Amino acid sequence: MTDWGGALKKALDFQVAILGVPFDEKSSYMKGPSLAPQAIRKSSTSGAINCFTESGLDLHSETVLTDLGNVEMRGDFSSVFSKVEKKVSHILGKEAMPVILGGDHSVSNPVIQGFCHKFSSLDILHFDAHPDMYEEYKGDRFSHACPFARILEKGIVRRLVQVGIRTATKEQRTKASQYNVQMMEMKDIPPHFSLEFENPLYISVDMDVLDPAFAPGVSHWEPGGLSTRQLLNMVLGLKAQIVGMDVVELNPLRDHLNVTAAAAVKIIKEVIGKKVKNEKEKEIKERIK
Repeated sequence: MTDWGGALKKALDFQVAILGVPFDEKSSYMKGPSLAPQAIRKSSTSGAINCFTESGLDLHSETVLTDLGNVEMRGDFSSVFSKVEKKVSHILGKEAMPVILGGDHSVSNPVIQGFCHKFSSLDILHFDAHPDMYEEYKGDRFSHACPFARILEKGIVRRLVQVGIRTATKEQRTKASQYNVQMMEMKDIPPHFSLEFENPLYISVDMDVLDPAFAPGVSHWEPGGLSTRQLLNMVLGLKAQIVGMDVVELNPLRDHLNVTAAAAVKIIKEVIGKKVKNEKEKEIKERIK
């Protein structure tokens, strides 16, 4: 049963919407991320987890979380990307938060395009082993190695912070400098810090940001990454208006014990919990004023 710890509801009016994008046609090395949405859902069962978050939120009673299923994958990549954009725009039009289950990282591009219809300014917190800012990769401008080059071109992003990077090339460092990207390389991350964002915040989590010891179910193993605990602490310490997120690059074909899928579920739960908690705290402050 895929019920997000018992938090999932069937509702036309919702505050958070799960949306699967089972797409891996832009993967450069290994297929498999198209299987991730179902693997993540399967690991969300209330038989294994409950609906409480570390920030103290009960996702069942304190928000309305629904699952809108998967985006239809028929057609070429431009057709699929258009469908993703429209679905995301629809969720945002209901004043709800999209939670995207990828898929390879190329899907972040049309997701952010959907955000362009609602937001004129956006900040992005990007967890990844890779900057994903190639101008093109193996002749493909829409490769999963290129989404943030395409996203930055749109002009909507005011601040991009990349955390956990440990594979930056000279080309990608140049791109980061061009767009004033804050690249927090793994080797330089301090033991304790918190991040604050001024504009509405989108969070993109590539599961290979985690060390392979914590997340073996990814196509690109890159040792020396974050622990699950480190990532969760960064989420819990965020000062931001969270408006959307994606979790990408989980490859169930390498996730034989489903530990990476379980980590993905945990991360999603805590991001949603942090969003709801921040909103409640903001409401209390406004009442006091």
